[in-house]
Amino acid sequence: METKKNIKFSPPDISETEIELVLKTLKSGWITTGSTTKLFEEKIARYIGVKKSVCLSSATAALELSLRFLGIGPGDEVITSAYTYSASAAVIDHVGAKIVLIDISPNSFEMDYCSLENAINENTKAIIPVDFAGIICDYEKILSIVNNKKDVFVPKNERQKSLNRICILGDAAHSFGATCNDKKSGLHADMTCFSFHAVKNLTTAEGGALVWTQNFGLQDEEIYREFMLLSLHGQSKDALSKNTIGSWEYDIVCLGYKFNMTDILASIGLAQLERYDSLLLKRRSFINVYQNNLDEKFFEMLSHSGKHSIGSGHLMIVNIKNYSEAERNDLIYELAKRGIPCNVHYKPLPLFTAYKEKGFDIRNFPNAHKRYQNEITLPLHTLLEEEDIMYVCKEINALVRAHKKP
Repeated sequence: METKKNIKFSPPDISETEIELVLKTLKSGWITTGSTTKLFEEKIARYIGVKKSVCLSSATAALELSLRFLGIGPGDEVITSAYTYSASAAVIDHVGAKIVLIDISPNSFEMDYCSLENAINENTKAIIPVDFAGIICDYEKILSIVNNKKDVFVPKNERQKSLNRICILGDAAHSFGATCNDKKSGLHADMTCFSFHAVKNLTTAEGGALVWTQNFGLQDEEIYREFMLLSLHGQSKDALSKNTIGSWEYDIVCLGYKFNMTDILASIGLAQLERYDSLLLKRRSFINVYQNNLDEKFFEMLSHSGKHSIGSGHLMIVNIKNYSEAERNDLIYELAKRGIPCNVHYKPLPLFTAYKEKGFDIRNFPNAHKRYQNEITLPLHTLLEEEDIMYVCKEINALVRAHKKP
């Protein structure tokens, strides 16, 4: 009898390179935002193919600051998917705007684009598409929709007027390193926000980054400077600048926030970025193992690649055919007993108390509800071995086969 394994769901892949760089930073005497963070920003921008990037404390911080940079607030509406993590929508509420949730398309995890177009009105100032599981959304379709709706767009400030349409703000928390039409994630939306949380493909423990492809009537350096101010209390000098001899004095030019990344976190990120292409290849190879060994009679697997695109391989998403929510939950429990931890991505937002209290009803999002009820996320990370995935496939195939006949 095969020995039960003890597989981890999504541990960080930390090598000696990360440890050495963090130790170097710790020994340097400078551990908050400084030259290491600036270097990480430069390397992210180079990796994606943009002029500048901003490193922050999280993707959530990046999304919120983007909305504030655009001057979006009370009286405005921002559209996002009902099938996402709360951060995609909560930031809309944080700035005082109205959350507008859109159901996903049938048999998809992307927003229904017809519903998206119908939801746009004169109050709509931004759309937050979600690159679910690391697969880049159809941004060409979204751009076509916002261009078709230019006649109803009412800009509230010079930045919005410069863009002259609804802003497309990409939630790319999952898709760092993904490509579509020969363009990396970060080059498809007007502004794009990434997550480097502990469970992400590239981690800094906690952290995120922001890039942009539009200038909103400003120079790149001006945009960068504003995000620096917004992320550190509106302080005219960061701690590193203040540390220069005789340069203690500073101004508070706006009432900003505390969303900066530290050099300790950036040190992890620099090492991760150095290894990232090989990490992506490993993830994609493991997805192929899953796809070749899960029984297609019972499982519908999310496709991570197409003719002109390849995802980041962030999540191994599976829908179990003809399974109810209760059956899915029982399966997760049985797999856990066999040393296989699983998760669910995601519980649609209208199922949560906070969103119900805002008036959202899951009955208005039937596709999201149906997709969620039999979804299961299997372990996928770069510390796995191929034999681990074969074990997962063997156990889940056997459990579902015994429970449901084709």
